[in-house]
Parts: sequence; structure tokens; C-alpha cells
Amino acid sequence: MLTKKLIIICAFLSVTVSGHSQNKKSKIHFPMSDAYWEYEPGKVEFIEHRSSTVAKGKNGGYFIMTLKDHLFKDGTIEFDMELEGMGFPGINFRMSEDLLEGENCYIRSFGPVSPLKRTTLQYATVIDSMSTWDLTDEYQAGAKILQKGFNHIKLVVNGKQMRVYVNDMEKPAMHVPNLEGRQEKGLIQLSGNVIYSNFSIAPNETEDLSPEPGYDPTSNDPHYIRNWKVSRPMDFPFGKDLSFQIPSMYGEVNQSDLPDSTMTWSPIKAENRALVNLSRKFGLKRGGGRRLVWIKTNVHATKEQNKNVKMGFSDEIWVLLNGELIKVDKNYYGTPSQKYPNGRCTLDNTSFSLPLKEGNNELLVAVGNFFFGWGIIARFDDTEGLILD
Repeated sequence: MLTKKLIIICAFLSVTVSGHSQNKKSKIHFPMSDAYWEYEPGKVEFIEHRSSTVAKGKNGGYFIMTLKDHLFKDGTIEFDMELEGMGFPGINFRMSEDLLEGENCYIRSFGPVSPLKRTTLQYATVIDSMSTWDLTDEYQAGAKILQKGFNHIKLVVNGKQMRVYVNDMEKPAMHVPNLEGRQEKGLIQLSGNVIYSNFSIAPNETEDLSPEPGYDPTSNDPHYIRNWKVSRPMDFPFGKDLSFQIPSMYGEVNQSDLPDSTMTWSPIKAENRALVNLSRKFGLKRGGGRRLVWIKTNVHATKEQNKNVKMGFSDEIWVLLNGELIKVDKNYYGTPSQKYPNGRCTLDNTSFSLPLKEGNNELLVAVGNFFFGWGIIARFDDTEGLILD
């Protein structure tokens, strides 16, 4: 009997020790060397720095390097980053093989910042090779950033959610409740004019983070306009404005850019955060250039009344109600026309009153874009007496 007990105890200890060993081995370390990372020739060097082998751009330059032979889905990613120059150093993950789709988490590195500076740590999805950072004002946070020495960064990713820790491994600096990329798994990239070291991945180690999307505060709010119809995008060169038919004393009218009966429409719905994401539908314009698209919806009013609408947009809008021009506005980042906050698409961008007639009202909006993300958010202050499509 004693022998059997000893065998059982030994077997239990063996399993326990083996389990701990497997847990320790679950973290995979990827050294900074050519064997693990690929990059554009001449852009990266691997050197000894602060008792570690690190990767840095040659002559302090910007670089991108991709982890070889590893597809990341869920788990914990950790690395050290030492800031050197100005820019947006960070990590892309779940990137498609063509590097056109994925997720992007980065630091805005432009000198010392307070931990209360909300724009220090940011997340945006990558759509068709384009970061949609200007459509994701909700996905940024403050963080304690060291200007000298390594910053330790940890990302915990599970399904649609992510936590990001910066230096403080007990309290997340940022929580993303809904990762908005289309990739479930993919490649990992590091980029910036910084120094990277001590990179590791613990696959499927996700703390207590749920894989399901977190709470969207707009989901219970019926004041948002969520259902639209959208035209195909058209080229809209700079220097051009929308043209409207103007009667002439000679009986002539100029050409109008307003949609006519030949315009084709397709449905488009607001997605997470009540955003109509035009970037997701139409992707990037190859070769650059300004584009314009029309969206429209019906607003039914039980009586004649005025209703205030708040609208977030990137980058330009022309708003018409029942054929009457109501609002023209611009929101180009880095220009005098940029709206609070910093050219991002939020309901703080603009507001206007709609003089609704009794019955059906056509709300028609032209949305122009040149710079990064393309989208619109619209919300009535009050929907009493309204029926929205």
C-alpha cells in the first residue's frame, strides 16, 4: 500500500513539474538576428546594447522588420523599446501575407510627455495598407514613457480584445474592446527609428481577457444614423468644388455634380462605434488623390420641426436636406481646417440644424477624402417624432 502511495505521489509531482516546465516553455523568445527577422537590406543592424542584443536602424534611421515563419493569432507579446528619434514606433500584428491588412499599436514619440497626455499610446486597424488612425479617437491613452533606457511593452490579445501594458505590468495603459481588423491571425512587424530587444511571444496566454467584443457605448443609443445607401467613389481633384445647377438669364444651366437617376446605390451600415467606415468598403486609392462619395438616408418626421445633428467626418462634407445645401465643412489634419480633436473623426467635429418637413426627408451627404481614414458618424441630439431608416 505504501509503495502504491509513493508511486501516485511521484506521478503527481512528475505531472506538476512537467506542467510548470511546459508553462515556462510556452514563452518563445525570438533573438534579434538575421535568423529570425527579415528586412530591407542595409536598413537594420544587430548590436550589443545595454547588455542585450538589439535591433536598430542603421545611422538611426527608420526601419521595418518582419518576424520570420510565425503566424500570430492570440497570446501575449512582449518586447523592449528604447526611443531614439521622432515618429510612431510600434508593432503590427495579424498582418496578411501581402501586408495590406492587420492591426497596428504604436507610441507617438515626439519628446517627453505627461502620463496624462491621452494621445501617447494608440491603436488603429490597417485596411488595404492604410492606417485608419483618424477614425479611431477612442483607441488611444496616456502612458508613462521613458525617454532614456528601455520601455517594456506587453500586448495581451484574445479574439477581438487587447490590453496594452507600458512599463507598469500590473495596470494596462490601454484597453481595446474591439479589434477592428479583418485578420484572425497573421505576421508580426516591428517598425520605427528606435531600438528593439527581448522580443517574445506566449501563444494562447491571454490572462482573463475575453475573446468576445467588449461593450460598445453607442450600441444602446438610438440617436445614431446607422443605415445609409452609398454611391461608387469618384475622383475629385483638389481645386474642384461641388457644382450645382444655377439658372442663367440666357436659359442655360451649368453641369451639376448632384446624383441623378443614373446613380447606382448600395446599402452600407454603421459598424462598431456607429462609424460608417468608407475605408473598409473602398480601400486605398492607389497613387493617391482626392475622392468623393455620396451617402444618403431617409428621415421620416411626424411633423415639421428642426432637429440638431452632430457629425464626425474625415475629411470633407457637403450636407443637403431635400435638395437644399445645409452645411459645408472640412476636417483635414495638420491644416487650419482641422477640427477638434486633432483632425480625428468624432462627433465634436461639427453640428447643424436640419429643417425637417412632415413626412419623408432625404438626407444626402457628399464625403470627400484625401488623408488616411475615410468615414462619417452622425447622431441626432433628439429623435422624438422621427423614424430613421
